[in-house]
Amino acid sequence: MLRALARLAVVLSFAASPAFAAEGNVEDGKVKVYTCTGCHGIPGYKNVYPHYHVPKIHNQNYAYLVAALTSYKNGERSHPTMRAQGESMSEQDIADIAAYLSQPAAVEGGAK
Repeated sequence: MLRALARLAVVLSFAASPAFAAEGNVEDGKVKVYTCTGCHGIPGYKNVYPHYHVPKIHNQNYAYLVAALTSYKNGERSHPTMRAQGESMSEQDIADIAAYLSQPAAVEGGAK
């Protein structure tokens, strides 16, 4: 847990940097986010196991999305479905998806 918090702190410290925010490509992320909409794009969707409300991911902070997806990719977060999704993503995929979802326009036609 402390390792994940330390990683998040480092990511957040770079979040204000224009170079960090520029790593993700919004247009590429718009295409790549299709796998997210199966769960995160359904209003009121609840996961069967473990049973909880699936969070909306649009308009989230870019650095938070990168940190969360990277943590799933590295096995630091244990949700089985998200871990499988994260393991299949490259660092560029994560940056692109985060860039798209962190944009206000993601609310209109993308994952919610």
